[in-house]
Amino acid sequence: MYSVDVDDSKVITVSGGRHRVSYAVDGSLMNPLEAFYAVLASCAAVYAKKECKEMGISAAGIRIGCKPFAGHGGPLTLSRFRTEVSFPETFTAEQRDRVLQAISECAVKKIVQTGGEIAFSVSETAAAVAAA
Repeated sequence: MYSVDVDDSKVITVSGGRHRVSYAVDGSLMNPLEAFYAVLASCAAVYAKKECKEMGISAAGIRIGCKPFAGHGGPLTLSRFRTEVSFPETFTAEQRDRVLQAISECAVKKIVQTGGEIAFSVSETAAAVAAA
């Protein structure tokens, strides 16, 4: 479970298990939408590293660049997300293909692609009602 204690500061800190992540609404840190795009990029890196480990080679030197493209609905819509990967010269064509294929299997990307199947709900909890 993830939780946020909301206050009047410009920083939003999300707690999830043992980890805490901070975002901002004033440009001093990533905002949640920017962080979402960063998560897609980091997911690509996770899958690249896993594939390299499986092949028994170092992932050092792989560079992943990602760029979101807004849809017709404006900057808060995502119509396309481009991921570009560059490899060190030591990677063979087969190794490059395997890493690219692994990146295409990113779990976060898959969730976004099938997002129509996700049921979101917002409700008030009894604890919040009791505290009011």
